[in-house]
Amino acid sequence: MPAPKKTARRFLLVTSAALSSLALAVPAAVAAPKPSDSPSASASPSASPSATPPATMSTVGGARLGKPGTQVNLASGVPVLPKDLSARSWIVADAESGDVLASHNAHWRLAPASTLKMLFADTLLPKFPRDTKHKVVPSDLAGIGPGSSMVGIKEDETYTVHDLWLGIFLQSGNDAVHVLSAMNKGVENTVKEMNEHAEEIQALDTHVVSPDGYDAEGQVSSAYDLTLIARSGMQKKDFREYASTVTAKFPGETKKGKKGKKVRKPFEIRNTNRLLAGDADVPVYQGIAGVKNGNTTNAGATFTGVAERDGKVLLVTVMNPEKPEHNEVYKETARLFDWGFKAAGKVQPVGELVPPRDAAQSGAQPGANPSGEAGGSGDGGSATAGPGAKPVAGAPAADGTSGIWTALGITGGVLVLLAGGAFLVNRRWPLPDLVRRRTRP
Repeated sequence: MPAPKKTARRFLLVTSAALSSLALAVPAAVAAPKPSDSPSASASPSASPSATPPATMSTVGGARLGKPGTQVNLASGVPVLPKDLSARSWIVADAESGDVLASHNAHWRLAPASTLKMLFADTLLPKFPRDTKHKVVPSDLAGIGPGSSMVGIKEDETYTVHDLWLGIFLQSGNDAVHVLSAMNKGVENTVKEMNEHAEEIQALDTHVVSPDGYDAEGQVSSAYDLTLIARSGMQKKDFREYASTVTAKFPGETKKGKKGKKVRKPFEIRNTNRLLAGDADVPVYQGIAGVKNGNTTNAGATFTGVAERDGKVLLVTVMNPEKPEHNEVYKETARLFDWGFKAAGKVQPVGELVPPRDAAQSGAQPGANPSGEAGGSGDGGSATAGPGAKPVAGAPAADGTSGIWTALGITGGVLVLLAGGAFLVNRRWPLPDLVRRRTRP
């Protein structure tokens, strides 16, 4: 774990890539996910699209990223890539420098499923203070697609914004997305703002139709874009907290208890990100700190994760593994993380994660912390989980029990400096000292 004094130890130069025309690839169709797969936004029927990437794709971030197939600079001392990868598209990037270490069809525009909720959160998190309360009315829940993943929001019940974000990040609740969208002047306005924000951060492969990621005609993103979106979101303190929370208490339905008194008991919700929470065939990944998973008929399984090891922070996105194995998206992500941590510092990058447009056009001051804490500016400090939340991102205790975990929720600020179009960044998101996982009051 790097010492705090080292968190600003280096600045890395990233040149903003020139944008070229984008080619639209229709999302790939796969069989409906098994019930045992991680829940997410569920699917609607769609026509069978192309199963191969286009010959020409966007070159945002570098010319090689626009080429189909695997892009990597193998050389002496660089480990070979895992041989059993089946995903249609994937990317491994250094979260700090923005270097893309390797990729496969990085700009292929595919259905994103609930990984699109990262863009929803990155767009809306700063708008509402987390303690804001909202009473749900029937119109708030209108238009939710059949079979959607739900956290269990009830009409006429009151929830805080904090509750709603926990429902989105942990349970991928489309009901929570629709309630927050209603608070944000409706779904149509929210979709408009998400598309505008995607353009601002140069996620130009992305087109939003439904804010929850539910399959919709024309709704696409790419492994490159989802990685950009995650990188942007992780600079927000609240985003980091929610992304690293494994379990939390969610308000239940108000019922009459003994003696006729009204009682509202909370129930536990658990993060469906298997690398964060674990599963029978997937251990918690060492150093994991989020971010978001998804699964729909049209998208298959999708996942973007962030992890830290030996002072290095990596982002990995995997879209639609073709292997039918249970939890395959997490298994392939873990293998790519393993490769990335071994290859970091040895492999020449094949491209870069470009900066947001406002960073390339305005003069942000060095050391300034980005806005992002819900209802205010991020202070760059450690995010404290709200009531009922259990933040985590790490391996279980040495004895294998699940009662003690290490907290690796990524915290900290971002130093940004602009000079003549060059984007100088120190994207150290310092991880806090190890903390025992405990129940929050």
